[in-house]
Amino acid sequence: MIKNILLQQLEERNLLLSKVYISRIDLQTKTEYLNTTLIKLITGPRRAGKSVLALQLLQNQNFAYLNFDDDLLLKHFDEDTVTLTLKEIYQNFEFLLLDEIQNLPNWELWVNKLYRRGLNLVITGSNSKLLSSEMATSLTGRYIQIPVFPFSFMEFLHVNDPSIDVNPETPLETGKLLGWLHTYMLNGGFPETILNPGLLKNYLSSLFDSVLLKDILKRFRIRQTQQLYDLSNFLLSNYTNLFTYNQIKENLGFNSVATVQKFIGYLEEPYLFQRITRYDTKIKQQQKASQKIFIIDNGFVQARSFELSPNYGRLLENLVFIELFRHNYKPELELFYYRTRNDREIDFLIRKGHRVEQLIQVCYDINQPKTLKRELDALTEAAAELKCNNLLLLTWDREQLMEVNQFTVRLIPAYKWLISNRDL
Repeated sequence: MIKNILLQQLEERNLLLSKVYISRIDLQTKTEYLNTTLIKLITGPRRAGKSVLALQLLQNQNFAYLNFDDDLLLKHFDEDTVTLTLKEIYQNFEFLLLDEIQNLPNWELWVNKLYRRGLNLVITGSNSKLLSSEMATSLTGRYIQIPVFPFSFMEFLHVNDPSIDVNPETPLETGKLLGWLHTYMLNGGFPETILNPGLLKNYLSSLFDSVLLKDILKRFRIRQTQQLYDLSNFLLSNYTNLFTYNQIKENLGFNSVATVQKFIGYLEEPYLFQRITRYDTKIKQQQKASQKIFIIDNGFVQARSFELSPNYGRLLENLVFIELFRHNYKPELELFYYRTRNDREIDFLIRKGHRVEQLIQVCYDINQPKTLKRELDALTEAAAELKCNNLLLLTWDREQLMEVNQFTVRLIPAYKWLISNRDL
């Protein structure tokens, strides 16, 4: 039985290798990854392109393949039989690709054995905390983590308009870029929806349900199915908004705050949602404050939200969060929001070590002088409190350098910030 399953997976592997994909890894990075014997752990949301990245990494290499999104393999899995059969089917293979490994119970024990036997492993998985914590426990210092997210704006442009000038010099060129950003802001960056935009709502709605069912309900054996669905819909409707665990407990009828915390943790593990906390030098104050919730891809909002019309301000803020998260700014460690003493909110605060490195405000429409003043006052007030001079206001299309209350604020169009190669 195992041999038949692995032969079917060999056919699957060869079919996947025969397809043409959008490149997501450059030659230098690929070479560096292939030359290390450390385990390559590729993590990210379902359908974001982890398997494709793994295949691009291993293209033209002699590698064996196991896909653990296969119920038959999981049902009949026996590590000794599988190992022997792999050697029979893939003779003298140099690498072993283990796809969606988190579906295999006690997978880290088996991976540890394979690693000790000298196998060069590439692993993909859709559960961030589970994979990281188990790898850290069982394989400390023996792996490198490679995060994969839905397409960035630059990757989105490469697919849709590869010849576009990303440094526009005319209003026509700028308008074209803004048109693409508008589409990206609404539809998000999942590869399948970029290639087939007509399928977006059905595809992402099904993907959302699949994550809830496969990665959460089944894995954690949750009985309160309806409460999990209600919570996910609540968070999706309130993306970029503040919330407290107690507020959710009261609104959705949970038995306890602890259950709400646990369920939100479950929703974060497969990269569906992410939270940021309020920055405060006093840890207790930080823990008591409201938190902000974000969705990992804007396309989910269009597919599942109950908004009657798009809220461009919130969509742009969520897009900025995704980009910061993509650049590995860690919520609760390096990435926060902030409230000034006068209760003015700063969308994003970036901290490095003990120093506040940058304050970022996001405003889709600053055409009204009152709106612009509100955003600038919040930034400069926070800057004075936190002793931070790196102030950024991300706008839809306005670029300007402004001197305000003895501080310099950079106004940058979001598209320029998204396509920039500089450090954020």
